[in-house]
Amino acid sequence: MLKKEKWLLIRDLHSQGLNISEIARETGYDRKTVGKYIRLKKAPELQKRPNRQSKLDPYKDYMIRKLNEGPYTAARLFREIKEMGFDGGKTIVKDFVRTVRLQQEMYAVLRYDREEQN
Repeated sequence: MLKKEKWLLIRDLHSQGLNISEIARETGYDRKTVGKYIRLKKAPELQKRPNRQSKLDPYKDYMIRKLNEGPYTAARLFREIKEMGFDGGKTIVKDFVRTVRLQQEMYAVLRYDREEQN
């Protein structure tokens, strides 16, 4: 889809008397595209795409619960949800685990050794 500025340019060139082929040569767009945008009465508007569900959505709650319980690896979670019926790949699981771990608060632990004095 062309932006509003390009649509205005095509309409302006058309109002100057250029035909569709000349406008196509000047702008670099296909003749069919130029004709389509000349026929439009209003400027083109972007349409939002509907959000698609992920294959991982049904398993996200389970995975978050397991990650909160203890040290689970992405590979282990992948195997477990695969047994539950997940038909996706490893990469989507690894990416999700990475984002969950980044959101979890990590507390630093300061360790020190005391030397024994004689």
